[in-house]
Amino acid sequence: MRKKPVNTLKVVRVLLAVVFFTPVLLLFIDFADLLPDSSCRLLHLQIIPAILWGGGILVIIHVLLTFLYGRVYCSMICPAGILQDIFNRLTCIGKKKKNGSMRFRYHKPANWLRYTILSVTALLAIFGFTELLLLLDPYSNFGRIAANLFRPVAIWFNNLLSGILSSRGNYLLYNVSIDISSAALISAIVAFIVFAVMVFFRGRLFCNTICPAGSLLSIVSRYSRYRFIIDKNACNECKSCERSCKAEAIDSKNQAVDMSNCVSCFNCLSSCKREAIKYRYVPIITIGKKQTNASPPLEIKPEFTKQQLITKKFSGSRRLFFMTGAMLAGTVPLLAFARGRNAMNNKHMRLRQRHSGYRMMDGHTPVTPPGSLGFERFKNYCTGCHLCVVRCPSHVLKPAGLEFGLSYLLKPYLSYKNSFCNYTCTVCSEVCPSHAIKTLTENQKKVTQVGIAHFCIEKCIVKTEETDCGACSEHCPTQAVHMIPYKGSLTIPKIEPELCIGCGGCESICPVNPERAIKVIANEIHQTSEQPNEEEIRKIDSIDFGF
Repeated sequence: MRKKPVNTLKVVRVLLAVVFFTPVLLLFIDFADLLPDSSCRLLHLQIIPAILWGGGILVIIHVLLTFLYGRVYCSMICPAGILQDIFNRLTCIGKKKKNGSMRFRYHKPANWLRYTILSVTALLAIFGFTELLLLLDPYSNFGRIAANLFRPVAIWFNNLLSGILSSRGNYLLYNVSIDISSAALISAIVAFIVFAVMVFFRGRLFCNTICPAGSLLSIVSRYSRYRFIIDKNACNECKSCERSCKAEAIDSKNQAVDMSNCVSCFNCLSSCKREAIKYRYVPIITIGKKQTNASPPLEIKPEFTKQQLITKKFSGSRRLFFMTGAMLAGTVPLLAFARGRNAMNNKHMRLRQRHSGYRMMDGHTPVTPPGSLGFERFKNYCTGCHLCVVRCPSHVLKPAGLEFGLSYLLKPYLSYKNSFCNYTCTVCSEVCPSHAIKTLTENQKKVTQVGIAHFCIEKCIVKTEETDCGACSEHCPTQAVHMIPYKGSLTIPKIEPELCIGCGGCESICPVNPERAIKVIANEIHQTSEQPNEEEIRKIDSIDFGF
């Protein structure tokens, strides 16, 4: 019996997947902040975030790679795709059939379903409704799984080792608190279960039916230049390649490979002992004309006519090819329209504010991160991957539940209950892959006004208990909150709105509970505050409570 050939392409695919997946996973579970924030640039390779921030060049690169080599993005770059491969490897243990082949079989692609989902998702996103995109984006789903499942497990394991080592007098490790919102945890569990169940029963079903990135690339991959070709003369229809195809793209009965479903994992190459399936270059002129799934002969013979018809069915016609190209080209003006619409909305909102002063949202509107420019824009661009949440040094960013409505579900906001936004910190703007948080310099951050503090004298302990406090003033880095005479020797806070940047230092330190006497109210559109004098700027220690 012939041995299985060494699959060099599969080895390369696995190595590249490890190179891309490992740092991305570590970015989410790095609770000790060992990795530099600059390593987050690797996440800018993700397709959906690139489309959202208008990274046209990156999208074109992905399209060209797909056109040349098939859906290599799905098997080597997308972390959700690689996670599904890991699930597949784990579920394949002990799940072999008698002939030693895998459990998958060919299924005709549900094109009507996946392209309907893609169209609806794209249209909703273009007009500012990104809720469906948030639920289906593979990268964001992976981010929520890694941030809210894998990271807590890593922290729990660290704390377990810390307890064991400290009991033996070794304090190399230290305990880390685990803080997860219920909504974020539920979303991570649901995404994890969906991936695991789909992989167990149908392999890459999520990627080939539900995922908008996979559906978009499938339109291009059906015309890819490097294709999987089945040699009719060498194939004995043992179905080993079909059962090893986790994308369920190989129809061994008709000796055809559906390149729109294929994710270029190269498992089929090593499964075939007769080397009847090959990965080779096919000229574009043969697509839809005389291309066959058998090894290209020196001359076209009559017995290949039926095979040519089968190949034509999967490859489509030249007209469909140009229609697809027009569809992809049409996404550019649509994206430009969407960005222009958001810019126009922001301009109108700024004009309204210019004539009416600082227009404040009510207390139920979240304070969005510095660099997000405003509530509406951030809501439309953020996919809730939670990378900024786990990378925030002061842990002031929290994923939202339903307290701000369904449209803001799972998206981060500044929670000043136990912390505040550091005066010079720009980490969240540096790591955001979708550019929902624009990159800020340190000087820009210092004058970015995400909200304004409001003081309620009726709740302040200076009035209710007639005692000294001043914690809010001590923790204001710009001295927008300062103390003025009140009664006798008592002083009470006063706020200078033009100096306030909404960092939450005052709110987080206020001893009044449950409703603080001083509270930051979000700006509808972020403003620019006045630059305080250098001698007035205070360096605040995030762990200094002041009492």
